[in-house]
Amino acid sequence: MTFSIKRTTSNNPDFIKLVKQLDTELSKINGDEDAFYAQFNKIDKINHVVLVYDGDNAFACGAIKEFLPEAMEVKRMYTQPNFRGKGVASMLLQALEKWAKEMNYKKCVLETSKRQPDALALYRKNGYEVTPNYGQYIGIANSICFEKTI
Repeated sequence: MTFSIKRTTSNNPDFIKLVKQLDTELSKINGDEDAFYAQFNKIDKINHVVLVYDGDNAFACGAIKEFLPEAMEVKRMYTQPNFRGKGVASMLLQALEKWAKEMNYKKCVLETSKRQPDALALYRKNGYEVTPNYGQYIGIANSICFEKTI
């Protein structure tokens, strides 16, 4: 399979569609805690979005936004279920890291849920290391934070 990657912003209709699918999946995973996480996942001001396409069909997305002057935060990572297990998420993550590096950021940080074993495996496989929870995730038992020098 040959996939194409597109850089865009959070205004892209394909990104908005994929984020709705992601939010539906996360609400099932997070249950009663979903409202807490949802408040930190707004997409209206994200200027660095990567989409992955199979032909004209966008099936995976991810984004980065500035967290600190030297760090970008990885946000809104999602691959539609029928495209999982093909290395797409790693390709997407690497595209986000490349973009961050081009803008002279030194590292990427992120938060994910301990209830998402596939996400945890993805980040570990791609060289991310567990760090103390940051910001709004301090003290949140279900959250696990990672960082990677790029």
